Order: sequence, then C-alpha cells, then structure tokens
Amino acid sequence: MKVKDCMCNNVYYVTPNSTVKDCAKLMCDNHIGCIPVCDTLENVVGLVTDRDVILRAISCDKDVNSTPISDIMTCKVCCCNSDTDIKEAENLMCQNQIRRLPVVDNQNKIIGIITLGDLAKNNNISNESVSNTLENICKCEEKNAE
Repeated sequence: MKVKDCMCNNVYYVTPNSTVKDCAKLMCDNHIGCIPVCDTLENVVGLVTDRDVILRAISCDKDVNSTPISDIMTCKVCCCNSDTDIKEAENLMCQNQIRRLPVVDNQNKIIGIITLGDLAKNNNISNESVSNTLENICKCEEKNAE
C-alpha cells in the first residue's frame, strides 16, 4: 500500500509571513493540529503544530497578531511522496518521532499530508502496526547514568 491510498489530499498551508494568529485560526476553523508552511511555489519550508503555537509563541509572550509563523515553525521537515510505501512512512514517523508527514511531489510542492490518525483509520493497516508506530514515536531515548 502507498501513502496516496490513505493520505489527506485536502491540505491547508500558510506562508512564512502568516501570523501566528492566522495560523491558529486556520487550525481552529478546520479542526487540525498541524499546518505545513510553504513558500510562494507551494514548496514545504516548515511545519507548525498546535503545540508549537502554545510553547513557542503564547508561553514566550510573543504577540500572536504580529509574530510571523516563521519565528515558531520547525524548519527541518521530514516529508514523503505519494508513492512512498506505508511501511516506509511509518518508519519515517518512528525514526523522527513525528505523527504527521507532509506529502510532496518531485518538486517538493505540497500535495497532501498523512497522519498517524490516517493510518489508524485505514482498514488495510493492522492495529498492531499502528500501535507499534505510536509506541516508537513516543519512545524516549534511555540516558546512560554516569
């Protein structure tokens, strides 16, 4: 099975100059917790989660009306393409401890997003596989006590 078989094609995005407030409103209005940040060519340049809004903006007393989303976005974004195998997408989520992967075409243009929830809703993906992926996403590295 490929990512294109269970990804969300209706993806919203913001630009780096969008304000934190505009991004948060888009999340609220569409009941989503993550929004890709794209340049004018719709190339993915960042990613913002609802958690980023809280921890990197609100808790830091940033003015959400004027702070650009580029100030709080994650810049190093892990993406996949629509022909990526689902198992590979799950591995990317596990390795990078992320629950959402923007889906891009060969020019890095945003075409969709796949989430852990999309995997869980798909009848062709076992509950055990989704559980293992979630467990690996949430796994903390053990630290050696010295």
